Amino acid sequence: MVTKSGTRILSTGGALGIVAALALPAAPAHAETEVAEPASFRSAFTVMATPDQVINTEGVATPGQEGATGEFTFRVNSDLEIICYDITLEGVSGDYMSPAMTATHLHEAAAGQSGPPRIAFPNPQPVGEGPRTSSGCLQGPFTTGVAPMGTDTGDGLSLARIEANPAGFVGDSHTVDFPAGVVRGQLQQIPVGGIETGAGGTAADAGVDAGALAIGVAGIGAAALAVGLIASRRRELARASR
Repeated sequence: MVTKSGTRILSTGGALGIVAALALPAAPAHAETEVAEPASFRSAFTVMATPDQVINTEGVATPGQEGATGEFTFRVNSDLEIICYDITLEGVSGDYMSPAMTATHLHEAAAGQSGPPRIAFPNPQPVGEGPRTSSGCLQGPFTTGVAPMGTDTGDGLSLARIEANPAGFVGDSHTVDFPAGVVRGQLQQIPVGGIETGAGGTAADAGVDAGALAIGVAGIGAAALAVGLIASRRRELARASR
């Protein structure tokens, strides 16, 4: 595993990111590390991020970039404090900007409210035209580089806290033109996979009964529905921006 350095995760593909990297201290030794994907997950979440959900630090609606969308998928192994992420931003222009180590975050905030960043994820790349993507896995303890009261806003976060109240967390990203957020969306829980055991075994090997299998099949349908809702929302945004 490789410990993330403050300089690398601050890099945003432009001069602004380089300046920020030089201005801020390196991440502390206890910062989260990039790790391989674990064999299993306890929970999974999705975010459909749109510009109309952006809230500034005062809790005032501050729309992001018109026509932009974001898809965040998180898979969590709270026993190991590992969160795996797949993030895609589309319709986003300009470089990233944030006082945190990166500009792409998981904030602890209910719908319509502001809240501190709790996890900072590598910014989706490349900066420029076309989709921006970022994928990987991070293991806590988590840090964000933001410490308004002398304590990092990621300090003390347990992934079990997200599992207990996913609606109390949001995914977002920030750019030079939209510092309050270019897109934002609340976490929604989705099935992990139902019949997958995470160790190459089958449901029977894991002692899963027929009822559990039925729940897994239903979960696949729920995941497909979530994807359909994202696609539908994208079409609505595209029509509105014409």
